[in-house]
Amino acid sequence: MHLVLLAAWTVLWFALVLPHGGFSWHYLRTGGELLYAGSGRPDGGLNLYAHHPELQMGPVSFLAAGLFNPFPEPVGQVLAAGVMSLLGPVILVVAGRSAAWHFLGTGTNHRRLRQRVLIAGLAFIPMWIEVAVRFGHLDDVLALFFTALAVRAVTRGNAVATGVLLALAVDSKPTALAFLPLLLALLRERWLRAGLWCAALVALAWLPFLLAAPHSFAAAGFTIPNQPASALRWLGVDDPRTPPWDRAAQAAAGLVLGCAAVWRGRWPAVVLLGADARIALDPSVYTYYTASVLLGTLLWDVIGQRSLVPWWSWIGLITLYGTVFVVPDDATRGLIRLGFVVVSTAYVLCRPVRGRRRPRGVREPAPVP
Repeated sequence: MHLVLLAAWTVLWFALVLPHGGFSWHYLRTGGELLYAGSGRPDGGLNLYAHHPELQMGPVSFLAAGLFNPFPEPVGQVLAAGVMSLLGPVILVVAGRSAAWHFLGTGTNHRRLRQRVLIAGLAFIPMWIEVAVRFGHLDDVLALFFTALAVRAVTRGNAVATGVLLALAVDSKPTALAFLPLLLALLRERWLRAGLWCAALVALAWLPFLLAAPHSFAAAGFTIPNQPASALRWLGVDDPRTPPWDRAAQAAAGLVLGCAAVWRGRWPAVVLLGADARIALDPSVYTYYTASVLLGTLLWDVIGQRSLVPWWSWIGLITLYGTVFVVPDDATRGLIRLGFVVVSTAYVLCRPVRGRRRPRGVREPAPVP
């Protein structure tokens, strides 16, 4: 029943947002056309990033977007929005099953678990529709979808699947680099296998562009305006556009926080902390960024905690999305964004978690004599 309710909730939001959707879909459509054009266009194929640094999506996203190009543009956009919307409830199913497997043998009340998925899902779906339909960001959709599948692989101790899925996430959207600490949640002896699979598939996707057109590196220097409502402003960065160190700092902060979460036994918080690093250091404040935070809170609420009410999913929705409509002052909204990052990061890393478990197949530390 909880899945029926969540499916109906998804359809409702899809219908409400679709008439005003597809804000960024033209980027994906253009990238798909250029990639599939190959050498038939001087700026197509492997020259894509060298000539179009504004296309900040990964090659897997353009390959997927190109599948909708045979349709007329309005039809392709609607079809893509429908497929992307469908992946939202699928992620909720994956998160629920990941939690069920993670807590297998602990006497977990599965009815309560389904209630947690339902309550967290009611907060997650509006933001999923925001990224999937209103903005049409297939790259974020795929990166988050593959990351959710990677979490499922982690709970089952599957090193190859974890490495492959995290690589696909990075190949869809480079910001998914912050989720790579999930590899460390596996058995130590499985790190190498998972890491090699991940590194190989990331190289397979990106190296052809860099080798064929070295100017593709220019895409890493693409900048956007530093918005007055960004948390970056509160950190003292007043540059009018993206500082040259900013993207590297986002990735580094996400990796460091994710590794700290695994070390502290809070591996289900890796996605949340990676998303926190992004919204804290990104110069823009697009609402679709919140979808990655809500995936992080969803995973933390259903896997990282045992409480009935998934508070963090609703706190994230209200503070990062709800305040956009009720707080008119840019600086105040930036402070709220930074406050959410600080409080949520401190909570998941510092607060004791009762009933904490390692992923299935990961040895518990030996008791101290």
